[in-house]
Amino acid sequence: MRRHEAPAVPPGADPAALAASLRSAHETFVTTGTLADDVRPLVASSWRRSARNGVDPEQPVAPVDLSTGELAIYRREHPLAAAMPAVRRLLVDGAVGDGIVAALTDDVGRLLWVEGDGKVRRAVDRVGFAEGATWSEEYAGTNAPGTAIATRRAVQVFQAEHFTRAVQPWSCSAVPVRDLATRRVLGVLDVTGGDDVASGLMLSLVRATAMAVELELAAATGATRIGADERNPRSGIGPRVPGTARLDVLGPDAGVLHGPDSGETRSLSLRHAELLLLLAANPRGLSSEELAVLLHPDHLSDVTVRAEVWRLRRVVGPLLGGSRPYRLAVPVYTDADAVRTALAEGDVRGALASYPGPLLARSRAPGVERLRAELSAELRASVLATQDAQVVEQWVALDEGAEDWQAWERLARLSVKGSPRWVRAHGRLDLLSRELAPRAARHLRR
Repeated sequence: MRRHEAPAVPPGADPAALAASLRSAHETFVTTGTLADDVRPLVASSWRRSARNGVDPEQPVAPVDLSTGELAIYRREHPLAAAMPAVRRLLVDGAVGDGIVAALTDDVGRLLWVEGDGKVRRAVDRVGFAEGATWSEEYAGTNAPGTAIATRRAVQVFQAEHFTRAVQPWSCSAVPVRDLATRRVLGVLDVTGGDDVASGLMLSLVRATAMAVELELAAATGATRIGADERNPRSGIGPRVPGTARLDVLGPDAGVLHGPDSGETRSLSLRHAELLLLLAANPRGLSSEELAVLLHPDHLSDVTVRAEVWRLRRVVGPLLGGSRPYRLAVPVYTDADAVRTALAEGDVRGALASYPGPLLARSRAPGVERLRAELSAELRASVLATQDAQVVEQWVALDEGAEDWQAWERLARLSVKGSPRWVRAHGRLDLLSRELAPRAARHLRR
C-alpha cells in the first residue's frame, strides 16, 4: 500500500494557530535565514531553494512568455489538452468547484488552464496566477504547482508556507500528471482556494483526479502502465520507450548512457554526464551563460562551454538539438527520476532500492551539487518520516546515513527495546556522541 505524506493541516489541528505559527516562521526565515523546527521538511527545502534563486518574498514574478495566440496554439497541441474534460467534470463543475480554482500546468510550471470560482479566479489573477504565467519555484518561490514540478511529488502548501507573502492568503494542493508508459511528468494538476484545500480530503480528491486524467490520456494514446515485473532492477524505471534515452547518474556506476531505440550503452566522461544531466533537468533549455554558472564554481567562458557542448554532440549525436538555447532533442530520463517517482508515490522502500548512492558524486559543478543535495535531502526527509524500521536501517547502511544522528535516533525509537536492531542503534548513537564531543570542544575553544 502506498504511504503518502501527512496533509499540510493535520486532522484536529487549529488552522488559525498553525497559520500564525507559519507566519512567524516565515518572517524569521526571510529576515535571518533561520528555519524553525516546526516547518515541514518539504517546505523548508523549498524555502531554501527560493532564497537561493533570489525570489522576492514580497511579490511573485511569474513571467508570461507567450502571446494569447501562441498560448492558444500551445494548449491545443499539448498532450494535456485531452485531460481538461475530466478536470472540469471532477473538480470544476458542481459543488466541488465552489470557492476553488483548478489549474493545469505544463512540465515547467506554465499555467495552461485556470478555471473555477469566478471570485477566487479574479483574486488569484491579481497576484499573477493566470493562464500563460510560469509558476515554477525559480520565479514564484514555494507554491504547490511549482514545488510539485521541482520535487516530482504531490505537494500541499498552506497559507504562509508560500514563500511570497502576496500568495499567503491561499492554500493549494497539487499532484504531478504523468505519462503512464514513460512515467515522464507532463504537467501538474493544482487546486487553489481557502484553508480546506490543504486538507487530506482535498489532496485525495486531486490525486484521484490526476489518476483519472492519466488513465484517460493512456486510453487515448493506447499506452499501458508498466508492470512492476517489467521494471529495470538497476534504475527502477520501465523498459525504454521508443525515442527516449536513459542516463544513470547515481552511485559508483554513474555516467552510463543508454541510447534511444538501439539500446546502445556507452560510458560518458564526467563533464558529458554533467551536461546531459543539467539539460535533462532543464527541458526548456540553457544558454551558454547559464551552463557556465551551473558547470563551474568560478568563471567558465562561453567559448569553453560551446566547445564542451560541441564535444558532447560528437558523442551523443541526435540527443542534442541544434539550436540555442541548448536543449535535448530526445527525452532523457535518469535513475534519479526513478527515485523521485517512488517518493512521489509514497514508496520510500522502493526509492531506497533505486538509490545506489549520491548523484554524480565526483562532480563539483554547482548545478549538479544542488541536484545531488536536493535528492539526498528529499530521500532523507522521507526516511525520517517513515514508521518502517527496515527502511531507516537501509538508510543508515548507506555512506550518507552512516553518521546521521537523527536517523539512528529514529531507528532506536522504532526498534523493539533490547532487540539486536535497538542495541545496534544505541551503540552507534553512543559512538557518535563520543566522536562529536571532541569536535564540539575544539569549536568552543576557537
